Amino acid sequence: MIADIISVVLVAGGAALSLAAAIGLARFPDLMSRLHAASKPQILGLILMMVAVAIQIPHWGPITTMFLVVSFQMATTPVGTHMVGRAGYRTKRLRRSMLYRDELADAVSRAEVRDSAQRSARSSRKDPQT
Repeated sequence: MIADIISVVLVAGGAALSLAAAIGLARFPDLMSRLHAASKPQILGLILMMVAVAIQIPHWGPITTMFLVVSFQMATTPVGTHMVGRAGYRTKRLRRSMLYRDELADAVSRAEVRDSAQRSARSSRKDPQT
């Protein structure tokens, strides 16, 4: 009886966090805010759901599988979010006015200058002026 109540509370919490992530994806104005809304509550909601299932099915097989699923999500979600965020930053899919401090601006401008210099060097080697 107690395990059922705890499981219901955990499932309800996980569902609420998943709903909050979905609402954040739909309502937030820019890419960076949406990434935050998609990653943080999604992982915690998944953990709550898996703990609720582990309470209901106390066998080692499902518990180890759920542990692997949660571990994989915790390892890959931050990396994926970081890569999408960098790609969004470089393609200017964000509101710069919402940034408190732009720490990537100098690094991106140096990389763009380096890339344009490499492109011009390659194009001058392909088409020599005689």
